[in-house]
Amino acid sequence: MELLLVKKAQKGDTDAFVELMEMHKMSLYKVAKSYLKSEEDIADVMQDTILSAYEHIGELKKSAYFKTWITRILMNHCNDLLRRQRHFVKAGWEEEREASAPSGDREFYELLSELSEDVRPVFLLHYGEGFSTKEVAQILDMNENTVKSKLMRGRKKLKQVLCC
Repeated sequence: MELLLVKKAQKGDTDAFVELMEMHKMSLYKVAKSYLKSEEDIADVMQDTILSAYEHIGELKKSAYFKTWITRILMNHCNDLLRRQRHFVKAGWEEEREASAPSGDREFYELLSELSEDVRPVFLLHYGEGFSTKEVAQILDMNENTVKSKLMRGRKKLKQVLCC
């Protein structure tokens, strides 16, 4: 179904594009929320991502990689915003997520807060969004073995947190 929608959207079908965005909006929101503190910033980045994806969907080479492609666009917009703000949000992101996240997500975000900033996005994409290690590597523009290494370090850290 998704592949058909992507192909239609690439041919200019606006309804197909809107349906694709509906399918992926929660996933994109979770990724943006892992980077940004403010709901306003998240909304801005989501809007910029949708606009960029709409303008450039014709450039997507393989329809099967739509989710990977749009997630990468989102992460680029998040990083651009953080660069413009000239600081990285560290303190306070956990509390805001706890207040707005469902119970299972709340626990997941609590655990994510225990991880270092370089491991957190890898964990979120792999375990939170279900991307393969290869897809995570493409999204984050890193070697797949680096992704596996960060996942291993993250699991080790969480094992320490949960066991002690």
